[in-house]
Amino acid sequence: MKKSSSRLAPYEDEVRDLRKKGVGFREIASVLGKKYDLSISHNAVYSFLKNRDRVTRKSALFYEGLPEDILSSLLKQISALWTHDSTAMEGNTLTLGETVKVLELGLTISGKPLKDHEEVYGHARAIDLIYDLINEDKIDPEDLFNLHRCVMQKSAIDSMRPIGNWKREFNGTTGMREGKPVYMEYASPSDTPKLMSRWIKEFNRKLNTASSRTKAVNVYSWTHLSFVRIHPFFDGNGRIARLIANLPLLRCGQPPLLISMSKRAEYIDMLWEYQNATGQIKTGDRLLPPHEAISSFRAMLRSEWQETFAIVDEARKQAQQQSRRSANAPVEGR
Repeated sequence: MKKSSSRLAPYEDEVRDLRKKGVGFREIASVLGKKYDLSISHNAVYSFLKNRDRVTRKSALFYEGLPEDILSSLLKQISALWTHDSTAMEGNTLTLGETVKVLELGLTISGKPLKDHEEVYGHARAIDLIYDLINEDKIDPEDLFNLHRCVMQKSAIDSMRPIGNWKREFNGTTGMREGKPVYMEYASPSDTPKLMSRWIKEFNRKLNTASSRTKAVNVYSWTHLSFVRIHPFFDGNGRIARLIANLPLLRCGQPPLLISMSKRAEYIDMLWEYQNATGQIKTGDRLLPPHEAISSFRAMLRSEWQETFAIVDEARKQAQQQSRRSANAPVEGR
C-alpha cells in the first residue's frame, strides 16, 4: 500500500510551516493527529510532502482554498453521500442519516446487520485511498487490490473468491431479453489478468484527461463501463468502478461524480443494455466497443453530477460569508 496520505492535503500549509520551523515528521504526525483526530504516521507525513513536491498538477483540488471548518464539513458530507449511495446500490440497508451516524459518531444502529456497518466503514476507507492516489503518477494492480480489500473487508475467506486478487470463478449477470431472463457472463477468470493489464495501461493514459466537464464525463463513463464489463473481482466490482472512475476527475480539480441510490433501477438497466449488446469480453476484444447505451449513460452522469457541484458551490458561498463576517468584525481595542 502506498504510504502517501492525501488526508493531509487540507493541512498542507500547516505541515509545511511546521517543517520550516524545524519540527520533525514524527512530531508533525503527533500534532496533527491530536488536533484533527487523524490516524497518521511519520512515514505518511514524509511521503505526502515528497509526493506533493514531485507531482505537478495543472488544477487545484476541488476543495482547496476553503477554511478548515468548511473544508472538513464538505469532505465529510461528500464521503457520507458517496458511501451511502454506493453501498445502498448493492443492498446495504443503512439510511443516509444512519450512515452519517456510523461514520461520524461510530454508532451501531440497532436492528441493522453488522455487515452493513462494516461495508460503510470499508467504503469510507476506500475513498481515503482514492484521495491518496491523486498524487501518484499511475495506478497498478495492487492499488485495485487495496480498494477491493476495503470494500470487501471482514468477508469470509474463500480461496476461490479471493479478496485483493482477481476472480478465480466465472461470474455474470441476469437481465431480460425479448421478455425472457437471460444470463450473461463477464470475462472468464483466465482472460481477466490480461484484460486488466490492458485496462490499467489505458486507464493510466487517461488519468489526466478530465480537464473539462465533458471530458470528465467521457473518462468516467469509459472507466466505469469497461471495468464492469470485465468484472475482475468475484464481488465488489460496482463499488470499485464508482470509486476508481472518480480518480481522473479529482486529479484534474473536479469534484467526485456520485450516482444516487434513486437512480439504481435506471443505472442497472443501462449497464445491462450495454452488456447485453456487446456480449462477453475476451482477451483480444476492444475494452469499450461503441454503442448507443454509452450516450444514455453519459447523459445520466451529467445529470447526477450536478448534486456534487451544488454541494461544493454551497461550501464556497459559506466561505465567502465567513470571510465577509470576519472582515466586518470590530477590531479589539478600537
